[in-house]
Amino acid sequence: MDKKILLHICCAVCAVSAIEQLKNEGWQVTGFFYNPNIHPEEEYIKRLNDTKLLLSKLEIPLIEGKYDKDKWFNKIKDFEEEKEGGKRCEICFRMRLEETLKEAKQHNIRHFTTTLTISPHKDSKIVNTIGQSINGDFFVVKDFKKKDGFKRAVRLSKEYNLYHQHYCGCIYSLPR
Repeated sequence: MDKKILLHICCAVCAVSAIEQLKNEGWQVTGFFYNPNIHPEEEYIKRLNDTKLLLSKLEIPLIEGKYDKDKWFNKIKDFEEEKEGGKRCEICFRMRLEETLKEAKQHNIRHFTTTLTISPHKDSKIVNTIGQSINGDFFVVKDFKKKDGFKRAVRLSKEYNLYHQHYCGCIYSLPR
């Protein structure tokens, strides 16, 4: 079986233990940072730079997606008032996973998955269902928060001195 996988990365904190787990399973990981949902742009840049630094230390290649916030705002239009975890989030997950599949195909990487399932605030079943609906043959179902995956991410993020944010990135989830 081809063991190359493109890992959609939302931030370095979520990536660190997901990468560790995938590598322990024998995957050859390439990172993909695509998050047009992250606002403000300064926050996006912090998360991107931290991800670049981490993947450089781990010797993992990184593909940087386009920061197309206008496309994201158009996709979630009319869902701005949705509660966290609702339809707006599903649209956002789908948008990022569709782009991850597209990027995987462009780089001849057969498999893809996402760090989104490591967060205790994200429903892994929803994320995995969306990934499978996009391409069940290519998408690798994961729940990175299982077996203390999130706790491991927090521990490793402290070891690597990673920037830890307190919201998913979307302007509608900013702490008020």
